[in-house]
Amino acid sequence: MTTTLRNRNSASSSNAFAKFWKKNGKNIFPPIIGILSFLAIWQLCSMTGLIKLPPPTDLITNERTRTYLLYPFFDRGGTDVGLFWQVLASLQRVLIGYFFAAVVGISVGIVIGLNSFWNKALDPLFQFLRTVPPLAWVPLALAALQQNQPAALFVIFITAVWPILINTAVGVQQIPQDYINVKKVLKLSKQKFFFKILIPSALPYIFTGLRIAIGLAWLAIIAAEIVMSGIVGIGFFIWDSYQNNYISDIILALVYIGAVGLLLDRLVAFIQTKILPDN
Repeated sequence: MTTTLRNRNSASSSNAFAKFWKKNGKNIFPPIIGILSFLAIWQLCSMTGLIKLPPPTDLITNERTRTYLLYPFFDRGGTDVGLFWQVLASLQRVLIGYFFAAVVGISVGIVIGLNSFWNKALDPLFQFLRTVPPLAWVPLALAALQQNQPAALFVIFITAVWPILINTAVGVQQIPQDYINVKKVLKLSKQKFFFKILIPSALPYIFTGLRIAIGLAWLAIIAAEIVMSGIVGIGFFIWDSYQNNYISDIILALVYIGAVGLLLDRLVAFIQTKILPDN
């Protein structure tokens, strides 16, 4: 009886896996091949001396890096903490700066999208400021704010706000004229026009800006933390590892950075599909 149940469960699991693979295999298989090929080429180039970087197997064979890989939650105080806490500290800064960038970007974007005078007045300034690289803001932010944490938040904000602001303004400007006519015919109040027409029409553009901005915010904090000293964060961890020639630790940190960046992008995309299911 027990053997029969086990066989049934095994057959059921096999059938479920077969159905899953048949449905998703074409999407899963190519990325796996691509990643494995990249790792194999990297390993070969490192072993033959074509590149002066440690091979990917060093993530396991290097004792120090293996500790960070297997024990991401340790906390010895100060900046000597596991990669989970390093990433969490950076992520907290990103989410705070990103939140303020979203609030300001959407608000100002709506204003300049509705008002052609302010659009013409502020667009040159915005286009000028958005081209300044994140790292260029770091010394100015440190000089003005005198502390690492507020300076880091400002760098995230000033980097992430532009795609949100500009895309929101474009979305508002692209509202179909028919919708504007509906407002006039039905004599909708400003409040109803805002929530019933303006926001729904501009949301696809707003989410485009939000999705671009979250990636830029994550890039900005990594760059900012590399310059700033003595703070817990994945960027500072990379710089400290470089200073001490722990190259394998840097490679592991880059894996974390890429994974978190991908998750942040997918999270915003997921929220977009829930709010805009038809988009």
